[in-house]
Amino acid sequence: MNALLRPSLRAVPRASLARSAVAARRHASTAPIPVSNIEAQWKGMTPEEQNEVHKALEQLQKKDWKQLSLDEKKAAYYVAFGPHGPRTPIVPPGSGIKVFFGVMGCIGVAGLIFALTRSFAPPPPKSMTREWQEATNEQQRRDKVNPFTGVASEGYKGKGNIQ
Repeated sequence: MNALLRPSLRAVPRASLARSAVAARRHASTAPIPVSNIEAQWKGMTPEEQNEVHKALEQLQKKDWKQLSLDEKKAAYYVAFGPHGPRTPIVPPGSGIKVFFGVMGCIGVAGLIFALTRSFAPPPPKSMTREWQEATNEQQRRDKVNPFTGVASEGYKGKGNIQ
């Protein structure tokens, strides 16, 4: 019965090792994370570390802002308004050139399709020639078509049917 109440000798070192490992982790996680160059460190941090930095910066911001260093001010701004989380840019840098060349390529392809279509199209009808349109104007004047506001009206200065 005495053996059951007394811890074994093998269990004692393991328990102390486990306690020291937990304590080491606790001390490692509470070590202050440097705020200088937080922009470069932020992506490599775990969410817990990011939360710790955020809380530490909140505490720093409660002080007088004149006492904060420039690195602390920059870190506070980056954590609050930096390009991370919901503010991560949707479009990666350098994609503007890809978009430009893509649009130019599409315009070029459209131009080629237009030229190819025009090359197979029949010639324009004979009524689209300038001579035909001038003859149509003369015929309308002779027949007095629309004598109030049209080509046959007095003092008409428009183009009439000429395009």
